[in-house]
Amino acid sequence: MALDPDADREGLRLGQALADARAMVPSLTVMEQDSARLASAFAAFADWHSNASPLVTVLQDKTPFGDLILDITGVAHLFGGEAAMLDMVLSRLQTLNYTVSGAIAPTIGAAWAVSHSAKSAIISTEQLVETMDGLPVAALRLEESQISLLAQMGLKTIGELRTRPRKPLLARFGASLILRLDQAYGHIEERMTPRLPPAEHFVDRKFFEPISTLEDVLLTTEGLAQKLARRLEVQGLGAQTFHLFLYRVDHKVMTLSLNAARLTRDAEHIASLFRHRAQRLEQENYDPGFGIDLVRLAAASLDRLDPGQTGVFETDTGARDIEQLTDRLASRLGTLSVLKTELMASHIPEQAARLVPALVHQPQDIGLSSDRHRPLRLLPQPEPVAINAEVPDGLPASMIWRRQQYRLIKAAGPERISAEWWRSGKRLELVPAAHARSDEPGEKPKPSPYMPDLPPFDPMSGMRDYYVVEDGAGHRFWVFRQGLYGGSIHPVWYLHGIFP
Repeated sequence: MALDPDADREGLRLGQALADARAMVPSLTVMEQDSARLASAFAAFADWHSNASPLVTVLQDKTPFGDLILDITGVAHLFGGEAAMLDMVLSRLQTLNYTVSGAIAPTIGAAWAVSHSAKSAIISTEQLVETMDGLPVAALRLEESQISLLAQMGLKTIGELRTRPRKPLLARFGASLILRLDQAYGHIEERMTPRLPPAEHFVDRKFFEPISTLEDVLLTTEGLAQKLARRLEVQGLGAQTFHLFLYRVDHKVMTLSLNAARLTRDAEHIASLFRHRAQRLEQENYDPGFGIDLVRLAAASLDRLDPGQTGVFETDTGARDIEQLTDRLASRLGTLSVLKTELMASHIPEQAARLVPALVHQPQDIGLSSDRHRPLRLLPQPEPVAINAEVPDGLPASMIWRRQQYRLIKAAGPERISAEWWRSGKRLELVPAAHARSDEPGEKPKPSPYMPDLPPFDPMSGMRDYYVVEDGAGHRFWVFRQGLYGGSIHPVWYLHGIFP
């Protein structure tokens, strides 16, 4: 899998059988490769390169480690041009004692081919065809069996392969060879998936001397939030997602990400969110290593945010304060720990609302009337109670709940709630009914599909009559009777909710 310079001078080669290598060099030192550990370490190493380009990915076509792709569109001028940027990226890796080669090209396939088959170089669009034509076919990231078969056919360079008729190549080597060929020459776009979330706007600060304490990181974040807020304000934008990247000197990256309840560019609010999130991080696994030499604050999920003006007679409803409180709680406790109630399109009380994360909650009009008098508190599940009434269908007069008796002095109702109308009178079916048809002469009869004998849906089985009752102490309860008197099943009373 890998050779050091001494083994290379002995004539050993990559991919050689270990027995053959030991026969050539009896004193060969062999160490087993930990592929999982290498892949994990290289993924973290790839994140470190996001300080050069926001779009970085590990190319895993040949191996899960070793090949790194950076999209430098629009960022090369920040480093003095493509040549200076390539030299900077390669030199800092060589300073860390890595053996590295790189290339800049219009396509991912061409950059990989040049970096693996030639010296580090910059290939322009005009030079793409000429450069690729002179490279060996192995530079197309093909399978070993495909490379071996191409060698048997006498095709050694990509140029010889490109000029061959495509149909015979497709029939013999499959679509993967044609795909690699078109991707390398730019006829088909090859997309990359960034490891870190791409940020449309970001600001950063570099340190001559690395910092390590969390307090220094938070102070830096406050300054970056002010700078980012001004940039968003100039463009009339707001953001809902923010990322904080901490680049350590040992080529590792720590990432903090959070969401806001709504679009914002309030620098003080953004800084407070990261301060609360960092308090949770400090208790978990904050490790600055040998120090942090770059802090970057990025904004994503951008949209138009026009500046607002407070009216003279405007009433402060407190909605903004509640949203900011929700953001701070979610950043400190976690997104799934802060929930909101979302109304559902159902008249059945226990199905009329559900809890959803507050940061992803979007208010919506479900079209249900809100004039019904419902309690704010429902029991986890209705609890059976004993109800006495003057007449069977009359208002409740007394109630026994949890071994305690309540004398009811007021009652209102009933409010009848039944099953959803769209289910009424329909037969439950697991599969649609088959259309009857006569078999053709000589045709083998086909068995009919399985049709379970399910009874028709009975909307009366779930019917409830709800009452609002009040005792002498002023406690109000929401009770219901399931079933009707005079039926085959004796009705049962339940307590479902309590009014404040």
